[in-house]
Amino acid sequence: MSDTVTTIRPIRPAARAVVIHDGRLLAAKMRDRRGVYYILPGGGQRPGETLREAVVRECMEECGVEVEVQELLYVREYIGKNHSFSDRHAAFHQLEHVFRCRVRDPHAVVPGGNCDNYQVGVNWLALEAMASIRFYPESIKPFFTADGIKVPRVYLGDCN
Repeated sequence: MSDTVTTIRPIRPAARAVVIHDGRLLAAKMRDRRGVYYILPGGGQRPGETLREAVVRECMEECGVEVEVQELLYVREYIGKNHSFSDRHAAFHQLEHVFRCRVRDPHAVVPGGNCDNYQVGVNWLALEAMASIRFYPESIKPFFTADGIKVPRVYLGDCN
């Protein structure tokens, strides 16, 4: 028998937004010990909340803006122990549902009143610059085109 105790956490459902306006992607600006990086706005779903409600709430909290939720683009798993953040996320398993969203007023985007840990702002990232930006999950960077995003399949699997 091992002396190591493994804490099993439930899989966390989450919802994220892909918001593209005038060739730019809305992203939450984060900072860790390696510097600045970006992620899609969104986060964990609360009990009794639909995924659509979760993405609307999360975008308001992180970006200070209400989004109009459109179609589901893809589903991604993140199993922390398999990726570069494994030191912080060893027991973390998240199932992300990523929706195309729209904002009525792109100029209204500001850091929301309930930002995530490590969040230091929000930015509109130029789609043509995505290859050179520290953005997670890196595996979706090739899906961005000058026209928006084209995802080749709905289920992306465990990726970062």
